[in-house]
Amino acid sequence: MAASTKSSSSPISVSTETLPESRVKVSCEVSWPEVKARMDDAAGRLGRTMRAPGFRPGKVPPAMVIQRYGYEAVLDEAVRGSIGGWYGEALAAASVHAIGEPDLELGDLPAQGEPLSFSFTIGVRPEATLGDVSKISVERREPTADSDLVDEQIERMRSQLGRLETVERAAEDGDFVVIDFTGYTGEGDAREAFEGGEGRDHLLELGGGRFIPGFEEQLIGLSAGDEKTVAVTFPESYPAAPHLEAQPAEFEVLVHEVKARQLPELDDDFASEAGGFDTLAELREDIEKSILAQDETRVQQEFEEAVLDAVVEQATVEVPQSLAEARARELWENMLHQLSHRGLTKEAYLQMSGQTEDELLAQATPDAEKSLRREAVLAAFVAAENIEPSDGDILDALQGPAAQQGVKPEKLRK
Repeated sequence: MAASTKSSSSPISVSTETLPESRVKVSCEVSWPEVKARMDDAAGRLGRTMRAPGFRPGKVPPAMVIQRYGYEAVLDEAVRGSIGGWYGEALAAASVHAIGEPDLELGDLPAQGEPLSFSFTIGVRPEATLGDVSKISVERREPTADSDLVDEQIERMRSQLGRLETVERAAEDGDFVVIDFTGYTGEGDAREAFEGGEGRDHLLELGGGRFIPGFEEQLIGLSAGDEKTVAVTFPESYPAAPHLEAQPAEFEVLVHEVKARQLPELDDDFASEAGGFDTLAELREDIEKSILAQDETRVQQEFEEAVLDAVVEQATVEVPQSLAEARARELWENMLHQLSHRGLTKEAYLQMSGQTEDELLAQATPDAEKSLRREAVLAAFVAAENIEPSDGDILDALQGPAAQQGVKPEKLRK
């Protein structure tokens, strides 16, 4: 089935053809005025360094640049610089919910005065056939403020307000020690200190998991002034120093001080310092309210997801494996984009995970398929019930998918 679309204000006309396995082919035609405008832009870029008698650098007319470089060369430059934008416009004009990367086909470059043609094939959101939802029943639990969670929050606040004080005893799990250390690899004459393995007056929490596995445990029982050789093996994956991965090492350690965290008493003075409350009872009540409000939000989300999953269970949705894999790939690429802003490369992430890219994509595919089923059912339900949600409703509904894909809800709204 094919359908054509052309906006009076758009320089691109499109026709869509539905293909098997939730794919469509979009055939596009870019008007000659648009092609000519993009050629002039390309000629402007090419002409920045071109010199011609009577013209300043960068001021050579597009027609002269085209004459110098040739029509096809300038047209090729224009297409390379514009195809991404044309693809986006065509996607919007076709009103398809694209999934994955397109298979783009560019036709022969047009003669002067003729439109440019290209097409692409891409996966789209699958269609859903709703089942009988009239008898669906989903339980909703009551929100609670568990007293254990209140106690945990108070203990975290005590820990934050705690003070480290030097103690005259052997170090225990949870204590802090001030140490000098030097790390060595190799044995005998080959034993040598390695780069980055030395520290002075370093404050280390025993049991905090900051150092190599097995290091902190061996300092328990030491007192100020004690020295010890700590033998460890670096993890098989150690991005901070790949050359040390799986290598045995020894650290010469000198303990300067043992410090213990002194926690404040659980009284009204603590409540005042921790949150500005007059009494400890008021602080507990405030924490309970906060935990209850968080759980109310969680209950609502759980309920909405349970209702949606119940509707999905009654619906018929065919999700081709290739489509689920394409969505998994989208989620993976979005995550990598987020990680890049934190300075983490794909290679470093793979090394930390201890898995290959293919393994991670395979793990993500079932969740990607579930996401597609939900989206298809939601779209079918909205259409069946003639629901016209407000912008706020749409953005709220897109919060979950947006977070999953690493983009803002407004982007999915478009």
